[in-house]
Amino acid sequence: MPDQPTPARPVRSHWTPAKQRTFLTALVETGSVARAARTVGMSRSSAHALRNRLTGTPFDHHWTHALKLHAARLADPFAPDPLAPRKAPGDSPRRAPDASASRP
Repeated sequence: MPDQPTPARPVRSHWTPAKQRTFLTALVETGSVARAARTVGMSRSSAHALRNRLTGTPFDHHWTHALKLHAARLADPFAPDPLAPRKAPGDSPRRAPDASASRP
């Protein structure tokens, strides 16, 4: 009997740390678990299962925080973006020297 190739096993997707970070970022942006999960090629139910497994961990806390950030953005779209980089104290833009100040 000739050797026949064995059918390849389907690749199982896992929630890698990179996928978790991307999911949480998408969750802030969309506020939708289903859409955020699709962003990383996972399902809504697998996202909830992961959260249930990781109850009390940083991932769980970040999930809650991501939804709060999304809600805050919706509540006041003109408020400063809570995710925008913050300037360090004394980090003001430098102004060009005033040319009129050097004139007699």
